[in-house]
Amino acid sequence: MMNQRIPVVLTLLNLLLLCGLALDRVRPAFAKQNASPVLRGRALEIVDAQGRLRATIGVLPSTTVDSKRYPETVLLRLIDPRSGPVVKIGAASNGGALGLTDGADRGVQVFAHDTGSFIRIVDRAGRERVIRP
Repeated sequence: MMNQRIPVVLTLLNLLLLCGLALDRVRPAFAKQNASPVLRGRALEIVDAQGRLRATIGVLPSTTVDSKRYPETVLLRLIDPRSGPVVKIGAASNGGALGLTDGADRGVQVFAHDTGSFIRIVDRAGRERVIRP
């Protein structure tokens, strides 16, 4: 008689634990009420399910290229996994820029700088057209 009570008690205990765990999963999840309202960092990278980089946003330091000085820039890149960045949006102290490309330096670039604004278009054949106001 005592030998039959132990398995029954253990079975009931397991059933209670199972019900408790099932009820715990049914409760809706709520975000912390004291969560930080701001995400801070030096850069953000987003990757796809295969771990490939698909988007970045970061602050690029000022630099000099071919004796031309470029100011510190915030740059957002949206990246195609096959051809690289296809959308770029930049903001600097001297203005902003938007670039839409096919990954092979063909596409449209819009510049709004303190020295002047223009649109640069490169077609499939590599012909370039610049439109200025």
